[in-house]
Amino acid sequence: MVQVRVNEGLLEGELVKNEYGGTFFSFKGIPYAQPPIGDLRFKAPQPPKSWEGVRSAKAFGPRCYQFDVFTNTGKGGSEDCLYLNVYTPQIKSDKPFPVMFWIHGGAFICGGSNDDIYGPEFLVRQNVVLVTINYRLEVLGFLCLNTAEVPGNAGMKDQVAALRWVNKNIANFGGDPKNITIFGESAGGASISYQLISPMSKGLFKRAIAQSGSSLCDWAISVKPRERALALARQLGCYSEDDKELYEFFKNQPIESLVATSAPITLAEKQKGGAEIFFTICDEKKFGDNERFFYGDMVDVVSNGVHEGVDIMTGFNSDEGLICLDSAEGTYKSLEAARNFPELFIPKLLLFKLPMIQQIELGEKIKRFYFNSQIKIPDDWEKWANFLAMQMFILPTLRWLKLVAPTKKNKLYLYRFSCKSERNVISQVRGLGELVGNKPVTCHADELMYLFDAKLLETKVDVNSDTFQLIDRASKLWTNFAKYGNPTPDDSLGVKWAPYSVEKQDYLDIGNVLMPGVAPEKDEVQFWENVLKEYGQ
Repeated sequence: MVQVRVNEGLLEGELVKNEYGGTFFSFKGIPYAQPPIGDLRFKAPQPPKSWEGVRSAKAFGPRCYQFDVFTNTGKGGSEDCLYLNVYTPQIKSDKPFPVMFWIHGGAFICGGSNDDIYGPEFLVRQNVVLVTINYRLEVLGFLCLNTAEVPGNAGMKDQVAALRWVNKNIANFGGDPKNITIFGESAGGASISYQLISPMSKGLFKRAIAQSGSSLCDWAISVKPRERALALARQLGCYSEDDKELYEFFKNQPIESLVATSAPITLAEKQKGGAEIFFTICDEKKFGDNERFFYGDMVDVVSNGVHEGVDIMTGFNSDEGLICLDSAEGTYKSLEAARNFPELFIPKLLLFKLPMIQQIELGEKIKRFYFNSQIKIPDDWEKWANFLAMQMFILPTLRWLKLVAPTKKNKLYLYRFSCKSERNVISQVRGLGELVGNKPVTCHADELMYLFDAKLLETKVDVNSDTFQLIDRASKLWTNFAKYGNPTPDDSLGVKWAPYSVEKQDYLDIGNVLMPGVAPEKDEVQFWENVLKEYGQ
C-alpha cells in the first residue's frame, strides 16, 4: 500500500516494476480541478474539492470528450476530464527529483495523458518525476465569445491549474517544485510556447521544451474567434447574435453536438474540408478581475515577453509534413488542388490580410520555389510534404527562436530529430504506407516513441538492442536538460550541444548519430523570411 497526502486528501497509488530497470511509484487519475460541467462549462477551472478517507489513484481519469482525428476511432471521453498522473522513482529521497510536466498534442482536438502513448518507463528510469495531464479540447476548451462568460482559452487555463497544483503538491511525491520543466509536442509544443509568455504561468516552472510547435504556428492562433463561435451556433441551428442567448445555447447543448462539428468562416476553409483546427488560443479581452491567459500582438509579446531566466529547448522532426498528408489518393487530390489554386500555399494569417490579386501572386511565387515550373502528380508528393513541414512547424519554430534570442534573457537549444528505427510508426498509423513505401522517415510525433513507452505498440524493446540505445540517448538528452539546463553537461554522449544564438544558429541533429550543425534548412528559411518581410508579417 502506497499513500501520499496532497492538499485535498489522501491518495493511494501503487509500486510498479519497470521492465527497463528498477521500480517506480504510480498515481493516476488525480483531480487537479473541479469537473468543468454544468455552469462550469467554458469557465476557467475551479480548485478541486477535498475528499474524505483514501482516494484510489490506480486508474486513469477519462480523457476530454473528443473525436480522434488521427485514428478516426469515433467520439469518446468525458466532460469531467481534469485529471493528472504522477510517476516518481521514490516518494522519499534525500534530494528531491527534477519534475517533468507533460502537455500532450493532438491539434487541440484530441489526445490525453494515458500510457497508451505516454508510458513513463523511459523517463522515470533517468531519475525524474513525470507528470502527465488532461485538459479541455476543441469547443470545450477553446470556444470564445469575447464575453465575461466565455472569454476563451479555458483549455490553456486548465494547463495552468494543473501546473499550480503540481507546484503545491509535488514535493509530497519526491519532486522538486523549484525545478519543474514543462514539455509538450505539436499542440502541446505550441502550448509550451504560450506558457512561456502567459502572465498566468510566470514563476511556475524553470525550464521548457517545445517539440514541433510554437505560438507563431498559424494553427495555434485563433483568427476572428467570435465569428467562429457564431458559425458553430448556425451549424447547430442557433442564429442569434445576442451574448446571453448564445451562452445559454452553447451551455445547454449535448456534448455530442459540440464536438467534431465543422465551423468554417471562409469559403476556402469550407472547400478544404478535413481536420481543420477551428478552435484554438485567442487574444483574450479583459473582463473585471478575470485572469487572462494571453493577450496582445503575438510577435511583440514573443519579442519582449518570454519569461526571463527560463531555459528553453525547441526543435522539429526531419519529415514533419507527412502528418499533414492523407492516403496516397488523398495526397494526389491535394496536389491537384495546389496545382489549380495557388492561394493554398499562403499561410492562414497572411491569407486573411491579402487582397485576391496579391494572394494569387504570392501563391504562384511559393509554388515556383517548391515545384519549379509545374506540379507533377504523383511524383511530387515529397515536395508537397516539405512545403507543409516548413509552413506548419519548422518556420514558426525558427522564427520564434529568432525573436527570443536577441533579448539574451534565456538560454536556448535547437534540435532537428531524425532518428530512424522500428519505433518510427506514425506515418504507418496515418495510413501512409502506400505513399512512403519502405523509405525510413521521421514523421511529426515520431520522437515521442523514443521518450515514452507507448503501450499501443504492444512490444517490449530489448535493452541490448540498438533501438534501446537510441531511446536511452534521447531520454538522457531530455532529462539532462530538465536536471541541469544543459542536454550535454558532460562528455558521456560524445557530443557538445552548443546553445542557439542568432549569429551562429547552432543546433543538434538527433539522428542515429548525434551531429552538431548550424542554420538548419537555411535556403528555405531565407526564402520564407523574405516573403514575410515583403508581405508585412
